[in-house]
Amino acid sequence: GTEDGIAGELLEAGIPKERIVLGFKSPGVRKHTGFAVA
Repeated sequence: GTEDGIAGELLEAGIPKERIVLGFKSPGVRKHTGFAVA
């Protein structure tokens, strides 16, 4: 999925998960991803 693409690239670039918001996921789902909620 897209989160594996851009999120993976951001993680490889050293961006912490807490700084990445998966905007294409609803806030209710985001809280379960390990990434930032907003």
